[in-house]
Amino acid sequence: MPFSVDTKLGVLLANEKARAVLEKHLPGISTHPQVHLAKGLTLRMIANYPQAGISPEKLQAIDEDLKAIEE
Repeated sequence: MPFSVDTKLGVLLANEKARAVLEKHLPGISTHPQVHLAKGLTLRMIANYPQAGISPEKLQAIDEDLKAIEE
């Protein structure tokens, strides 16, 4: 299953390599106290919230790194 910004956050956090990509671009996301509230959302959905602080450029960089993960 290839990963992307359209993969649910809970699935990404459950995979060690995908979690490492998230931590690279969004430090502290896996240990954030409210991350459980967003596990059913995709990163693309989360990026639509201005308070998430995920720019289109950052979202694209995350997407490229996630798609590069080999299983």
